[in-house]
Amino acid sequence: MPVPVHFADLRSRSTRTNTESKIARLCDAAGLSAAVAKGDLVAIKIHFGEPGNHTFVPPWFARVVADKVREAGGRPFFADTNTLYKGGRSDAQVHLESAARHGFVPEVLGAPVLIADGLKGSDWREVPVDGKWFKAAKVAGGFLDADAMIVISHVKGHGMAGFGGAIKNIAMGCSPPAGKREQHCMKFEVRSAKCTACGACIEWCPTGALGREGGDPSDRKAKALVDKAKCIGCGECLLHCKFDAIGMDWNADIPEFTEKMTEYALAALHGKKGKAFFLNFVTDVIPDCDCTPWSDAAVVPDQGILASTDPVAIDAASVDLVRAAPVARGSALEGKAEAGDDKFAALHPESRGLLQLEHGEKIGLGSRDYELKPL
Repeated sequence: MPVPVHFADLRSRSTRTNTESKIARLCDAAGLSAAVAKGDLVAIKIHFGEPGNHTFVPPWFARVVADKVREAGGRPFFADTNTLYKGGRSDAQVHLESAARHGFVPEVLGAPVLIADGLKGSDWREVPVDGKWFKAAKVAGGFLDADAMIVISHVKGHGMAGFGGAIKNIAMGCSPPAGKREQHCMKFEVRSAKCTACGACIEWCPTGALGREGGDPSDRKAKALVDKAKCIGCGECLLHCKFDAIGMDWNADIPEFTEKMTEYALAALHGKKGKAFFLNFVTDVIPDCDCTPWSDAAVVPDQGILASTDPVAIDAASVDLVRAAPVARGSALEGKAEAGDDKFAALHPESRGLLQLEHGEKIGLGSRDYELKPL
């Protein structure tokens, strides 16, 4: 039987049809209250956005979800985990500062904000997972200790995952840096002929694996060089290089990465059977992740918001909405794709985004067979 995925478009002509009202109605229609018992501590997993990015799901929409959790008798809190790379979310102190900068504060959200893996990412436990690559995975303590979890995801592209939705949000977002490192399996190299010596990859590398040829960091004309013994495969160099100067074995590494990430999503839901709920915002569908300190133009018009109890089904529906949509004028896909094309594959041809759905179904994370149910 197809999994119901509830959908609200973004047309609005009254208070009843404004976006906040539609989010509340989606929560009711898709059964958020069934995942929340009276007194439950409910983690609302959300991405606070890297400083410089502005396409994350805004806090005033997230507040509606917290209000629905309280209405169901739960005690909500908003949470994310620390990043593997350098930047504005690499430990709890700077992460909370970045969250506040984007409006994720109790006064706006109506609920507390915490970093689920602790000050420096050391608050985690291993949980069993029956996967192809993992038999155990590291999940942040704050998510494991929560009685229920509501997952708010912004759908967008991603250079390695192909796209980011609910699966990627809980896989990377519920794991500490040590768990993120387990999911990344690539070893990168610099294509010297394309390197402009800009140094962006060096700045964002969390392990010092990237330096300059000749070993002199002050030589701004020296091109980048990877020490593969130090490389942890986080992909920040790939993400921040705008000259296609970072290479890897896409055919071998990307399928493994995608399957590992999907298995971590299964681990993130450990102990949450019947206690998880998902909302996907198919809005501001940009080429790259909200982890980047910028936001490119959206590649398709805003489609709407989805709600389901199944992370695979809601991601499948999101991909299909983006596929069917026309390409936005002036975007990275103008002239490169059209309605009916796989936009994420067009953005990142060497990625394997749909493998998230295929492998997720195979390991029992969810079902690709869904029925779209408009409000």
